[in-house]
Amino acid sequence: MLQRVVLAVMAFLAIVNAYTMRVSLSIVITELVVKRNHTKEDIGTAVCEAQDDGLDPDTSPGGDYEWSEKLQGFILSSFYIGYIITHIPGGLLADKFGGKWTLSLGILSTAIFTMITPWAIDMGGSTALIVLRILMGLGEGTTFPALSVLLSRWVPIGERGKLGALVLGGGQIGTILANSISGFLLHYFKWPVVFYLFGGLSVLWFIIFTFICYSNPSVHPFITDKEREYLETELNFVSHNENVAPTPWRAIFTSMPMIALICAQIGHDWGFYIMVTDLPKYMADVMQFSIKANGLYSSLPYVSMWIVSISSGFVGDWLMAKEILNITNTRKLMTAIAAFGPAIFMVAASYAGCNRLAVVILFTICMGLMGTYYAGMKLGPLDMSPNYAGTLMAITNGIGAITGVVAPYMVGVMTPNATLLEWRGVFWVAFIVLCGTAVVYCIWASGEVQYYNDPETLRQHEAEQRAKRK
Repeated sequence: MLQRVVLAVMAFLAIVNAYTMRVSLSIVITELVVKRNHTKEDIGTAVCEAQDDGLDPDTSPGGDYEWSEKLQGFILSSFYIGYIITHIPGGLLADKFGGKWTLSLGILSTAIFTMITPWAIDMGGSTALIVLRILMGLGEGTTFPALSVLLSRWVPIGERGKLGALVLGGGQIGTILANSISGFLLHYFKWPVVFYLFGGLSVLWFIIFTFICYSNPSVHPFITDKEREYLETELNFVSHNENVAPTPWRAIFTSMPMIALICAQIGHDWGFYIMVTDLPKYMADVMQFSIKANGLYSSLPYVSMWIVSISSGFVGDWLMAKEILNITNTRKLMTAIAAFGPAIFMVAASYAGCNRLAVVILFTICMGLMGTYYAGMKLGPLDMSPNYAGTLMAITNGIGAITGVVAPYMVGVMTPNATLLEWRGVFWVAFIVLCGTAVVYCIWASGEVQYYNDPETLRQHEAEQRAKRK
């Protein structure tokens, strides 16, 4: 088998594991807290009437922790406090030393913290859980920067759409597994089992990955000469060693395509983190689904998102291969679909009221359309600067991850009573953020290699700018 395919599969599984550990708390927290008792006056005006969903009535008594909606929002967002911190260090380390250990050690540390989560909650309640989630975020913060470096070293441009979408689509599969398996386990077992399972699987991934994957083709002991020569010819990246030019920070941050990329990341992450972090709470608190049904119906949107993300990768490569669109316009098209479509259907779902079928369908379409993002701006760091892909991914993903702190906390603040009208306001804010940032991206984005990717080209550009100022 081609070693770049092996690496892509293992990178896909890395993201799957990262997301199962990150997302599972969103389901578990509905069983940790004391269940909200709704009055008859609430039904029809604030929340939906609990009813048999065909899977099993909800007989769960809930948990023992009296955590407010605001505190729950902070608990769910605390992961991203740590997540932000290690993005840029992770990108710099991956660019300089390779992505293998930067990625794998980050996943391993998160796995260990995941497995001790039940103990931390029992010993220290919400405070201990918040501290542990921050530590988990520190471990996972290196994931996407390290993966960007690995993909830039292993995946040629002509295969970047499909293999990149395959790898990055692991986020949807991880979310699907986290929601559906957690819902199943919580129905039949105690909640600590969820953390033991997902943490243990991540440790297993770490062991396998460290034995069969390497940072670049030149050091891989099992790769064929044919594949190595092909990749070295196609990729032709600058060798990163102690003599490499310093990271061109000023050039990166003053680049309009980079600013546009950051804006698009902020918009996507705002909508995505609200959905991935709080959709299970919406299904439980407003729609009144049972825990088993919650796991299933919270998973369906990510099934559609994964299907679309994979297929859009093939479509994007085909559009460029047939010269229907160039790389920049392909990225803009995919990013626009991933922003405007979800914004519309997210709001529409809030107006479907208590029509459960309509709500599930609209959320499923919403997240399905968001899947084109992975063949759009998410590949921007690889396109714009293969030599600094880890750093660019660290910057965009790190800044975008700030919304992971702000958005879930904002949801808790805006929904103190967890009512339908309060949630509708949340979705309208997401609509504005998604659409506004997508407009910026569609005007100023680029999929071409930027001048700061190569030290010599950077020097020429800076000389030209100095001459113009004179």
